[in-house]
Amino acid sequence: MKMMMSQTSTQMPNNNVHILGIDPGYDRCGVAIIKKEGHKETLVFSTCITTSKKDSLPDRFKQIGDEVTNLFLKYSPSVCAIENLFFNTNQTTAMGVAGVRGILSYIARLHDAHVLDITPLQVKDAVVGHGHATKNQVQSMVSKLIALPEKKMLDDEYDAIAVALTASAIYKNI
Repeated sequence: MKMMMSQTSTQMPNNNVHILGIDPGYDRCGVAIIKKEGHKETLVFSTCITTSKKDSLPDRFKQIGDEVTNLFLKYSPSVCAIENLFFNTNQTTAMGVAGVRGILSYIARLHDAHVLDITPLQVKDAVVGHGHATKNQVQSMVSKLIALPEKKMLDDEYDAIAVALTASAIYKNI
């Protein structure tokens, strides 16, 4: 029987866990899988899922959903941390990103993963140590906190890794 947990819980049932971090978007969706063993995190996989602007929004949602489903099937993450973004200007973009977040939350629960909503402030605080950090400071600290592959990475991919590291910090005892 799986252990049910609230979003505020700080303990997980085992000491070896995969965490999926997601920076949601429908143009580009950053995803990262980290493995946490004790107090050590290792980056297992990261990429940026990029969809075509020529495709319909439902087709873009399907592509993202299919690729994230494949991550669940391959890595079996037990925690899925999704960055919660706040939009002030473009309601159309906000609605599209909200759609992606909903799909990803559903897929995570379908695979029995615990879903965490992570705010940008939480990411900055966990990774850099203060909530007023810049994007460059977050990226710099990510590369100091976890070994990264030698490849060019987009901001969304760095952000997904930072979200996964934040989830790991929230669950200090996993």
